Amino acid sequence: MAVQDSLLLVLIVLIFAGELFVSSTCLPLGYTRPPPRETLSVERPANEDATAPEQVHISVAGENNMRISWITPSSVPARVYYGISSGVYDSSATGNRSSYSFLLYKSGQIYDVVIGPLQPNTTYYYTCGSNSSTEFTLKTPPAQFPLKFAISGDLGQTGWTQTTIQHVGESNYDMLLLPGDLSYADYWQPRWDSFGRLVSPLASQRPWMVTAGNHDVESIPLMNHDSSSFKAYNARWRMPFEQSGSTSNLYYSFNVAGGGVHVIMLGSYTDFDQKSEQYSWLQGDLEAIDRTKTQWVFVLLHAPWYNTNFAHQGESQSVDMKAAMEELLYNSQVDAIFAGHVHAYERFVSTIYYVYYNINDPLRTSPTKPLSSFLN
Repeated sequence: MAVQDSLLLVLIVLIFAGELFVSSTCLPLGYTRPPPRETLSVERPANEDATAPEQVHISVAGENNMRISWITPSSVPARVYYGISSGVYDSSATGNRSSYSFLLYKSGQIYDVVIGPLQPNTTYYYTCGSNSSTEFTLKTPPAQFPLKFAISGDLGQTGWTQTTIQHVGESNYDMLLLPGDLSYADYWQPRWDSFGRLVSPLASQRPWMVTAGNHDVESIPLMNHDSSSFKAYNARWRMPFEQSGSTSNLYYSFNVAGGGVHVIMLGSYTDFDQKSEQYSWLQGDLEAIDRTKTQWVFVLLHAPWYNTNFAHQGESQSVDMKAAMEELLYNSQVDAIFAGHVHAYERFVSTIYYVYYNINDPLRTSPTKPLSSFLN
């Protein structure tokens, strides 16, 4: 199902010390799906200075650090100046500059700079590269509860994307989690640039933590491995995989709220069987969680393991990944799993070994028994 044909879902997850509250754009009974909206394309202004940063986004990079990423047409120093007062940058950090080619496309200069240590729940002002005329602001997540996540999958670049971004921006969220399908570039690399410009007003202010979906896969025949299949995704959206002991940008984990929440981002489109590196990493990551300190454990992935819609049934990334990993997550007492891929709102509640569905969407199938591989 194309992103243009779906109303994007936004979940606002507010976590207090003892309870989890979820509000969402639920679909009412008798809901009629609205028509598609136009595809957006955000271009760089023709007269803009080639050193001016664009496509700025931030992500957590360890306990008290933040990664700043941006792109310029021309090379500039990979340096970020920052401070807690506007125009006063008493700290700075340097990082890396890279670029990539994809068939006939050549990317701009891509920058990756980690700043910190930063204070929690604090607004910082920063500039990127040598262009000090454009000041950005970011707010670090709090080190304790309450904490608010915005969760939106399959974001894309349509009028509905714009509406979703507007709702998220108005929610006063602390961090956005995106379980795959970012730009819907589908091999057309300028769409990655357009997406970066579209989300930058929000993604430059709060950490955006993402994982890859099927529309982020860009495989070239005879080069079908992670480094080539996710060349654009890996170059543009570097996540803190090294800090969590992962060997791949496609799966990683991080803590937030002073370790009160542990978030695991899994890769649906890389190896996930029980002999894979991802599975071994996941085992170790789950075993290292101290539940006396960490009250909540969330997992995000792209292809849902349970789905009563007609779309996306029987896919290996859902069926086989569930068979490989579900029991491990269940035995580790993971609190919630969030997925994208199916463009309809749906939630499931687990009771002991049985998973029941709670859905309100006209495109569903009609299961006649609890949905779980744990039935005995």
